[in-house]
Amino acid sequence: MRSTHFLGTRYSFKKETKIPTDRPIIFVANHQSMNDIPPLIWFFRKNHPKFVSKKELGKGIPSVSYNLRHGGSVLIDRKDARQALTEIAKLGKYIEKHNRSAVIFPEGTRSRTGHPKRFQPMGLKILMKNAPSALIVPISINNSWKLLKYGKYPYGLGSHFTIDVHAPVEIKGNADDIIAQVEQTVTAGVTSFK
Repeated sequence: MRSTHFLGTRYSFKKETKIPTDRPIIFVANHQSMNDIPPLIWFFRKNHPKFVSKKELGKGIPSVSYNLRHGGSVLIDRKDARQALTEIAKLGKYIEKHNRSAVIFPEGTRSRTGHPKRFQPMGLKILMKNAPSALIVPISINNSWKLLKYGKYPYGLGSHFTIDVHAPVEIKGNADDIIAQVEQTVTAGVTSFK
């Protein structure tokens, strides 16, 4: 994050309420670029966030791949639904048992223009089922995509990267209704494509 300051990147982090550290948390965010991840790790470090990541990230990236493989995150094969859902279920059980947090990007892939994509709800449903005492925390990320709008080189200049953390949602009631509510909250906060 600090290295991007040299490019004129500014970070704003806003949250409506305090996020507890004594119960499991499911952070649900839109996904704009690989730059989403370091701020989420930093700002939620007290919640020990673990990520649902594609298996390709588990190899070849110094530090990142090692931490994904050994730090409690799960690596899923997006071409193998059974493997993916099994791994996500394990993560749900882990955060439930240890009062940790999981970060999931239900869009399934990055938005390269900042425009939010429709949620693919199955992974989030599995997390909710296996971590029933968790709080769901919707997060809207803006302008992360602008850092990579030209690809990995050159990086974009002068972006104002914002992370808006919305009010937590209890897992009570119909899962589809909860996910629809969370998706609406996350999407409403995404404005960087406008």
